[in-house]
This record gives sequence, structure tokens and C-alpha cells, in this order.
Amino acid sequence: MAQSSKIRELNGANMDIDLVSENLDWAQAACPWNEVENTKDHKCAVKDTSICKYFCGIKYLDSVLCSYPYENSDVLGEKK
Repeated sequence: MAQSSKIRELNGANMDIDLVSENLDWAQAACPWNEVENTKDHKCAVKDTSICKYFCGIKYLDSVLCSYPYENSDVLGEKK
């Protein structure tokens, strides 16, 4: 299945799926939603709680697929 051009890969994720970590030993992309709002509040997923409305999955090995500013339900439902 082809990936939508509205989905971007954010490198350096960890499996807590949190792109707001600090003092890491590896390069980590910033959450685009946090950057726009100048905050660190938004997370891709919180265990047993929620999944971000822009989260589109994980790509091997450690990239988060993010559709910000397009909601994942809209992007993932598009015809390729």
C-alpha cells in the first residue's frame, strides 16, 4: 500500500511513543503539533489512555508516522 504524501516520518521515536523526551543519546524529531503550539503537551500515544489524532503508526525500526496537520482518520481513509 502506498503511503500518503500527507504522512511524514519522525525519526528517533522510542516505544513509549513520545517525541518530547529530553537528554537522549540519539537524534529525535520534534512533534510538529508541539512546535506549532510551542508546547510539550502533545504525545503520539499514552499507554492505556489515548492515541494522537495525527498518529498513523510506526515504521520499522524507530519512526513514527505522523499526518499533522491532517487528522489520521482523513488521511488513512484516502484512496491512493
